[in-house]
Amino acid sequence: MRSDSDTLSGGPRPRTDGTDGRGVLDVLVVGAGPVGLTAAAELRRRGTGVRIVERLPARLLYAKAIGIQPRTLEVWDRMGCVRAALEAAVPLRGQLLYVDGVERSRFDLVLPPEVPYRFAALPQYETERILEEFLTGFGTRVERGTELVSFGQDADGVTARLVSASDTGPPVEEEVRCRYLVGCDGAHSVVRKQLGLGFEGGAFPEEYMLGDVVVDWDLPPWYAVRSTRPGGADGADDDVLVCIPLPGQGRYRVSMRMSPELSAHRAEGPAPGDGVAHGLDGGARAPGLADIQEVLDRLSPRPATASELRWSSVFRISHRLVDRYGEGRAFLAGDAAHIHPPTGAQGMNTGIQDAYNLAWKLSLAVEGIASPGLLASYDAERHPVGEEVVGRTLRHASGGVQADPEDPETLLMREAQLLVGYRGGPLTDGSTAGAATGAAGRDEGGAAGVDRAGPRPGDRVPDCTGLTTVLATQPLRLYDLLRGRDHVLLLYGDDRTADGFVRLAARAAESSHGAVRACVLLAAGGTSTDGVGVPGLPVYRDTRGEFARLCSVRAPTALIVRPDGYLGARLHPPTEEGLAEALARVFRT
Repeated sequence: MRSDSDTLSGGPRPRTDGTDGRGVLDVLVVGAGPVGLTAAAELRRRGTGVRIVERLPARLLYAKAIGIQPRTLEVWDRMGCVRAALEAAVPLRGQLLYVDGVERSRFDLVLPPEVPYRFAALPQYETERILEEFLTGFGTRVERGTELVSFGQDADGVTARLVSASDTGPPVEEEVRCRYLVGCDGAHSVVRKQLGLGFEGGAFPEEYMLGDVVVDWDLPPWYAVRSTRPGGADGADDDVLVCIPLPGQGRYRVSMRMSPELSAHRAEGPAPGDGVAHGLDGGARAPGLADIQEVLDRLSPRPATASELRWSSVFRISHRLVDRYGEGRAFLAGDAAHIHPPTGAQGMNTGIQDAYNLAWKLSLAVEGIASPGLLASYDAERHPVGEEVVGRTLRHASGGVQADPEDPETLLMREAQLLVGYRGGPLTDGSTAGAATGAAGRDEGGAAGVDRAGPRPGDRVPDCTGLTTVLATQPLRLYDLLRGRDHVLLLYGDDRTADGFVRLAARAAESSHGAVRACVLLAAGGTSTDGVGVPGLPVYRDTRGEFARLCSVRAPTALIVRPDGYLGARLHPPTEEGLAEALARVFRT
């Protein structure tokens, strides 16, 4: 059982070297991009021993991935690092679409008011800086210049061979024994190749130029700009210019088709050994300011001047999806598992959520309290998400967002990744098949002990405001209650139905080895706000009724909220047996 002296997120802290005292590391993370850093930081936050290795000697100062989706900001809120991201990012207010210099549409990124965060733009090197500084706060540093060259696994763990660069001599080889291995090592993943997993898909024939520049024009700030010129009846490809705002006055990451002149100067270099043509391409001459200005002169809808080129490159795009997200004790996340067009800024955000989903499950497995099927649920939940994202970005790359004819609110919620869900998955009761694709259903009835209204098990739990407590002078958000915690049992009732909540909380703690924390939410309109009747439990009042409205709860109802903010179970009325059954899908009995 966990004790009050354990860390807030649960579990004792590991040794400073990340091992268990017998020289066995808990988790080895390979790759220190945003995905690997998220995995390592969340594992360390939860008290799991981690080493994270990165082949490159330093962060690349390229603005590769820029868009930060609201759902990713919610994940960082739960982890405790969202403030640094909010201070470094700029808003992404929408997109302006031009064809032949004429504005065809203006798409504003406006979400429902209960969504706590908006769309943001942040260059990848800043995302990595923020996550690395957060990770360092737990005493773990990225081991740069260190490469995974091979590994093997057995029933008890993984043996990995690392090679590290040395300033004074030949490379240093090291053998590391760990319980689990997480491959966040990109499109050319060594972990994926060693596992022998398929990575089927294809590549776009086009090559693109990228540049980080200041653009002087009179278009409104913080809007992405897409300007195209049809290729004509001869079948030529459309000419395209895409500009994404970056922090800094007038600064954009611009992308455009690679010019034939630049392509003709391609340097001869080896093709990737795995045949995956994706990402930045060092085999071509980097475009200069004059190359970018030539495209702006041709395609910009307003007179524009480019200056202050920070960096530039050429890149290729592929679309591939791995067979499965892991094998045995080795797992994949991010580009190691799925690559696709950058349309809609889905790739990095999907990878970050892969890592977060996996990290909390690995932490419970390391602690020895995970159910037998918990780690298998990572592939069951995240592989369908990767498959949907690859398919959707392919459709949008060729036909635009209008390729999916949805109402604007649903389209925006999907792009914000707020509709990702795990309905019917192995950690739910299986009563609602299929991944969540829209607003939660409002059907009533069903199995005894389950309230069919509101978000279903597997759905994202919405945020709300207006939660009050006797000691706080200002209302709190629901996400304030969830931040930094593991599983949370939300017990909703009124002044008459809260009597049994102490027993329910005790049963939840017993069934989860102390991992589940309970909070009581009392309905609006009552008189008791000091926790009378529920001793030992934190009590909040749903003063504005927002929690009841957005979650469609009736007293008494119990909601189990997973560490990643998804609903694990929903019980109306709650029973001790129902709670134990739901928690047995996650925790060892």
